[in-house]
Amino acid sequence: MEEKLLKIKNDLMEALKGALKEADVLNIKSEYVGKKSEIQNILTSLKDMNVEDKRKYGSLINNTKKEMEELVNKKLEDLENKIDINFDDTTNYEVKNGSLHPVTIVAKEVTDILKRMGFTIVSGPEMESEYYNFEALNIPKDHPARDMQDTYYLDNGMLLRTQTSAEQVHAMEKYGAPLRICAPGRTFRNEDVDASHENTFFQLEGMVIDKDISIENLMYVMKCVLKEVFHKDVDVRLRPGFFPFTEPSYELDCSCLICGGKGCPTCKNSGWIELIPGGMVHPNVLKAGGIDPEKYSGFAFGIGLTRLAMMKYKINDIRVLNSGDVRYLEKFDIK
Repeated sequence: MEEKLLKIKNDLMEALKGALKEADVLNIKSEYVGKKSEIQNILTSLKDMNVEDKRKYGSLINNTKKEMEELVNKKLEDLENKIDINFDDTTNYEVKNGSLHPVTIVAKEVTDILKRMGFTIVSGPEMESEYYNFEALNIPKDHPARDMQDTYYLDNGMLLRTQTSAEQVHAMEKYGAPLRICAPGRTFRNEDVDASHENTFFQLEGMVIDKDISIENLMYVMKCVLKEVFHKDVDVRLRPGFFPFTEPSYELDCSCLICGGKGCPTCKNSGWIELIPGGMVHPNVLKAGGIDPEKYSGFAFGIGLTRLAMMKYKINDIRVLNSGDVRYLEKFDIK
């Protein structure tokens, strides 16, 4: 028994000599002193020994295992202390500060502006049901937006939300009326990716429900948001649009700040960027949220946070924002 224990211990010592990394030592520890190690099997066999052998070998086996564990711990300490620190005191090691992502910065700016106007920030699931993403928003089953070419459907019968508008009915069901909410978040559509389109992008849904709400209230909120985000007045235009969940519906376009309205690939050479679609909440949507459209009215709008970040920081390709390459951030004047 003594020779067997000595051999196990020596084998451990030899294995530790070749270990250069902590992971190697931990693997050796598992092999030699772990639950399935030979020394552990010997310890377990003590219960089957006669009284005389237990007295003779019990302490020896326990002490051997303890010594092996100490050898492992000593090796781990040696590796930890073996870091070669040989800095020249005259060397200046510059540590660069990190930065938030442009979309994160813009999202916080917009939500801060809306909070000062009395809006409450809400959030919801990215994996959504067809009901909240479509049906409750007055989008029937034969609407083109439900096409597989636009929407990512999941095997569990759910889908990846195509718009933060899904938060409208969630919020109405939870809070009732009157209501002021904004819901920033990530959305997904099976888009052909180009300079101004991505399959993953960020939006912010805004909605106000109260008595005597009009389109003038919507225009005021949108203009205030844009002015504070860009820190200046920007050229905007309002044109008719169509959204099943608002009636009437509008598209608010912003003059492209990348090309100055001259036309570029980002704005599809039109000089304008579609930024904030919105309109008056459709009565069917109010009913889906349990609110009486005869008593209350409201407006809703969706801000494209990704496009807003592109305009603010003059990013001419939306793909940069999802690239995961932090080197791009150094090119933007982000404070």
